[in-house]
Amino acid sequence: MVLTDIEYLMNYLDEHHVPIINKKRHTYLTYHGLAEHYTYILKQGIIKNSIILQDGREFNLSYIVKPDVISLLRDEVSKYTDQPFNVRIESDEATFYQVDRVTFWNYVNANLELQNYVKNYYRKKLSENIFRSQRMVMNGKKGAVCAFIYSLIDLFGRQVPEGILIDFIVTNDDIAGFCGISSRSSVNRMLNELKNDGALTTKNHKFIITDISYLIDHIAN
Repeated sequence: MVLTDIEYLMNYLDEHHVPIINKKRHTYLTYHGLAEHYTYILKQGIIKNSIILQDGREFNLSYIVKPDVISLLRDEVSKYTDQPFNVRIESDEATFYQVDRVTFWNYVNANLELQNYVKNYYRKKLSENIFRSQRMVMNGKKGAVCAFIYSLIDLFGRQVPEGILIDFIVTNDDIAGFCGISSRSSVNRMLNELKNDGALTTKNHKFIITDISYLIDHIAN
């Protein structure tokens, strides 16, 4: 059986007996701007990455829902480096490999498979950053909300009789943080508009997309 890059990395870390830590829901793994000397690899769970803007607001960057390295910074030699963002646990619990940064880069530099993983990691993150920028720049507020909800399909979506269930509770505050909207009341107004137009409904505080074409029509291409 051919292993994926992340499966190879996790097996490699297991073979080298890298410590595993657990974090509970709504606790933070790292904080934006604080010095950190570990690299973390999500083993299981759901996390959210965010940064703190100059005005003190939190701007959400992404959810990570499957095994992946949380952040890879290019500084390979410094024992400590400032964290690029907050990492908050969104599932009931999340499990991480915790490896000293310098040790991690020693692993990478000595192993071709891990070097390929790092290259693919940077390529993927660049693509994600471009997508986020497009969502913010090319869409108005409603378009940004539609684009964000549409992006949840790949992460949490599953088919149900009513449409596509987003099987994860996303709050208005989080939507505002992902879409660069200053208040949750603005998000609430736009969500009500989507519901009134028949594109969205909610059940047990979870979204059900009932008209996916409506979301697509309101996303700038």
